[in-house]
Amino acid sequence: MKERILTLIGQKDIENLKDLLAGSEEMEVLYAFHDLSSEEQVIVFRLLAKADALSLFDQLDTDMQHNLLRSFTDESAIEFVNEMAPDDRVRLLDELPAKVAKKLIASLSPEEREATNVLMGYKPETAGRIMTTEFVYFGKELTVDQALEKVREQAKTKETIYTLFVADNEKNFEGSLTLKELLMADGDLEIKDIMSKRAIRVSTGCDQESVARILQELDTLAIPVVDSEERLVGIVTIDDAMDILDEEATEDIYDQAGLADITGNETDRSEVLVNGSIWAIWKVRLPILLITLGFAMFSGVIIDEFESVLESIAMVAIFIPLVMGMSGNVGTQSSTVFTRGVVLGHIKMKNFFKHFLKEVFVGLSIGAVLGLSTGIISSIWQGMPMLGIAVGLALMFTMTIATLLGFLVPFLLIKINVDQAAGSAPIITSIKDILGLLIYFVLISIFLGNLL
Repeated sequence: MKERILTLIGQKDIENLKDLLAGSEEMEVLYAFHDLSSEEQVIVFRLLAKADALSLFDQLDTDMQHNLLRSFTDESAIEFVNEMAPDDRVRLLDELPAKVAKKLIASLSPEEREATNVLMGYKPETAGRIMTTEFVYFGKELTVDQALEKVREQAKTKETIYTLFVADNEKNFEGSLTLKELLMADGDLEIKDIMSKRAIRVSTGCDQESVARILQELDTLAIPVVDSEERLVGIVTIDDAMDILDEEATEDIYDQAGLADITGNETDRSEVLVNGSIWAIWKVRLPILLITLGFAMFSGVIIDEFESVLESIAMVAIFIPLVMGMSGNVGTQSSTVFTRGVVLGHIKMKNFFKHFLKEVFVGLSIGAVLGLSTGIISSIWQGMPMLGIAVGLALMFTMTIATLLGFLVPFLLIKINVDQAAGSAPIITSIKDILGLLIYFVLISIFLGNLL
């Protein structure tokens, strides 16, 4: 679908693009949307029907939501935020800069501003903060037919109608029932005869994760939220609960990995490296590269120091790219394993050295196997057994060092709060090259010293 969208954008065929989006499944549009550029996303988003746009927006991550809002005119952004459900709006406003949030709140319609301010009056990460005030409720004296009529009247403006709630004139919570129960009941019955009077409810101060767990365990679509006087003030829906559980699971992974306090920094750094100015990117990347330039110059000093070895035995130079390249490959593998393990919680920072020693053993064993194979091949190829031994041992030692660095360097950068994304690979490569060359030439001098 992405290719079709890009083709129509390139052709400026807006009508057919609009028809394509209208006739596509929501998930198809969502998957394609993530792969588009910022400009292409804006075009697609503006061509979606309002309901489809709201649904799509709700499924985007916060950074993408911000980028879209920034691309709108002020009027468009205000109109769009005004259309959002109060709980979704509050979640977005929480993430926006204070000035932008205040401007958007002030521009909302009186009804929406009131609903938003009510929710923002509760503590973050509580039921009160994540609940929606758009729900259907009615008195217990209504008949089933009267209640159904009220559902029909409010269905278009409420977030959910599948779970219904019962409250008196002062909004004191009295019970709940499902739309199915209402539809199947006799029209003359009163709501009090079919409602559940022992319906579970949560308070506005209840922790959001606890609310989400309750919804998950009850396998229900919504749960009522009451204040300290048992007045019905909102509901939490299953879609919000799933979002919360997903967020909490991610936080738990970082916490288990010992990274809970640096995730914010990593997000900021990623934003700078991807969307920052050239100067901001330079400030992060250039210092690391200047340091590694010094390491690279030192590698040249080592080669210059052993120039006599290269002049005496020219075939020694044949194996330098092999030793450097293979150790570089295994170092990249190790750093990738470390980074992914940390993010997924498989590597816990407090147990780092257990994982570190295991990785060193892995590097040593892989290096021994490949070193032995390379040594045998080199000996047969060049007809010099001593050269094969030197090359094989050099490969084994440099691969072991590379795996060691692959774990150790990103770990130390995280500990000293330096951006590992920009620093790990250059530092690993530079240190590995210096030590690898030194080991290689020393072993050549030892095993082929009689030829020098």
